[in-house]
Amino acid sequence: MATSTFSGAGRQTGSRPAHARLHARLYVLDVSGEQIFAVNPDGSNKAVIVTGCRTPDGVAVDVERGHIYWTNMGNPRSNDGSIERADLDGQHRKTIVHQGGTFTPKQLHLDGENGKLYWSDREGMRVMRVNLDGSQIETLVDTSQGDARPGRDAKKWCVGITADPKRGQIYWTQKGPDNANQGKLCRAHIDIPKGENAANRSDIEVFFDQLPEPIDLELDLTNRVLYWTDRGDPPRGNTVNRAPIDARPEAPEIVFTHLMEGIGIALDVAGNRMFMTDLAGSVYSANLDGSEKKNLLYAQGNLTGIAYAEVPTKEK
Repeated sequence: MATSTFSGAGRQTGSRPAHARLHARLYVLDVSGEQIFAVNPDGSNKAVIVTGCRTPDGVAVDVERGHIYWTNMGNPRSNDGSIERADLDGQHRKTIVHQGGTFTPKQLHLDGENGKLYWSDREGMRVMRVNLDGSQIETLVDTSQGDARPGRDAKKWCVGITADPKRGQIYWTQKGPDNANQGKLCRAHIDIPKGENAANRSDIEVFFDQLPEPIDLELDLTNRVLYWTDRGDPPRGNTVNRAPIDARPEAPEIVFTHLMEGIGIALDVAGNRMFMTDLAGSVYSANLDGSEKKNLLYAQGNLTGIAYAEVPTKEK
């Protein structure tokens, strides 16, 4: 990935000029408050940076270009989802994908090096991407099997999204009905095979199935490990799970438990830590193996997406 570019909720790669002073921030989406706020990784110094969001769900930070991107789910039964962008301080807000360009956009993944945004469209039953300027909207995966949109079959609902640039693959979740153990995690090539289309592509692999209710994804590219939240019932649900992607185990490892409708996840691989959100309004942190668990914030609203970023410090 490009220098100082973040993929949804991950840590920057590359280096910045020696004079650039950076500080870490978490960017968190609050559905009930219809807002985006930023906090330090210890939960301090909270600042609301964007308001008036239409059911925000996925967030990605592009430090190199100085932007934050987020999805607005809108009304799940209407074709009115959208994707917006603003500066890191919330200024210069701009719509990238207008209402009608996607049904219910969920988690968002940034490929800064190639200038692309990827997202899962839940009721739209598809995985999509667009250029950072909003041009060239594409459907990469269509799980509808001919069903009309908005889709009602939760087994076909695409929710989480991330990408593996080394292998040129995308990963996404299909959550399934609530607490039904019918969720699955899939992967395929970033581009549709020649001669095929989003609905009939033959390269889709089910990475895991019979999951309680998988939601958001994040990939540790350094150690080649995939992490995801699951908001299904315990003991396997309301957890953070992980699995190596180059040698898939028979079952994922559960590294964090007792989320309350877990949704967002962000990794700081260099700092050996992860951050999670849940709909009950908490922000959590832990080491990547799940140790040293902390509840950083609670009762913050109904929280969805979260991103970790190291952003330039403003000179005083």
